[in-house]
Amino acid sequence: MEEDTIQAMRAKLDAAQAAREAVLLRHMAAGVLIDSRDIYIDETVQIAPGARILPGTILRGNTVIGAGCVIGPNTLIEDSVIGAGTTVNASQIYASQIGPHNAIGPFTHVRVGTVTDYGVHLGAYVETKNSNFARGNTVSHLTYIGDSDVGKYCNFGCGTVTCNYDGQNKFRTTIGDYCFIGCNTNLVAPVKVGNGAYTAAGSTITNDVPDGALAIARDRQTNLDDWAVPKMEPYIEKKKALEETQRAEEANRQN
Repeated sequence: MEEDTIQAMRAKLDAAQAAREAVLLRHMAAGVLIDSRDIYIDETVQIAPGARILPGTILRGNTVIGAGCVIGPNTLIEDSVIGAGTTVNASQIYASQIGPHNAIGPFTHVRVGTVTDYGVHLGAYVETKNSNFARGNTVSHLTYIGDSDVGKYCNFGCGTVTCNYDGQNKFRTTIGDYCFIGCNTNLVAPVKVGNGAYTAAGSTITNDVPDGALAIARDRQTNLDDWAVPKMEPYIEKKKALEETQRAEEANRQN
């Protein structure tokens, strides 16, 4: 590659870096807490004084960050509003409205059309899309909620899925206030879960659940005595041999 070409590319990178730093300095002068150059903020982004932007954060488009927020590290937010006092840790948010004092992340994917109220928690490996979450909802981990309307103070167990797509059309799920959605629940839309209702872990819910009801949709457990013995014997012997080897190696290291 010719030296002139290299110099031209270097000059382009230097100009881009200078432009990025100018944006960072403008926000710092306005009271935004930034202590790293490893941050990218579009000119169009608005950030309230007192917000903290951590390294690895990218803020794009018409994004608005409220006062007292902590954004990052390693977070991408695009065309979204983040309410005051919210934390977004190692997550991505697109075209959504996140309410005040939410806790988002780590590793949360907030897709287009998500709206949350006060004090919502969307945790590790949670994905949302085109859904409304009322006040105080807790979705801690490994859950997909799409095309849904969720009442206040609901708790979602690990592995909950709203089954909103039948291959041709999208359908909505409606969940009332104060619900408890058990682990590994499939909510097959269109379906409604009433106020104060409970779904048993491992259930696939295809019919509406009345207020205050417990919905159970699974077969009774059957145990076949000694069925696993011949299948597990080789595995158990293999692991016992591995354990003996490991313990011998540990003893040699200690000696």
